Amino acid sequence: MKKLFLLSAAAVLISTGAFAQSTVVTTTGTGHAAAVQIEPEYRTKIKSYITEHRVRPVVTKEKIIVGATVPTDVELEAVPTDWGPSLTKYRYVYSGDRVMLVDPGSRVVVQEID
Repeated sequence: MKKLFLLSAAAVLISTGAFAQSTVVTTTGTGHAAAVQIEPEYRTKIKSYITEHRVRPVVTKEKIIVGATVPTDVELEAVPTDWGPSLTKYRYVYSGDRVMLVDPGSRVVVQEID
């Protein structure tokens, strides 16, 4: 019985690892997990948008990272529709050569665009 349980647990862990490779799951700081999936072509569009529109990076006292709350004095920008329909509910911040997707309700960074 113990072997069966261990084999089942191992199978679940392996399948979870395979799933994690295709979907990024991040916590929003409120204890809830939000799946943010960004297709490669949208990642390219996002990088191009930042360059073409010469978006100025914001400067903050502390580094903005995934899971952190963006300070209230930092303006959150609306996500353009051509970044993908699943991202329009978020806002973004460009900081330190990185685009960070932010949940506008909690101001928590949910994804870094690499």
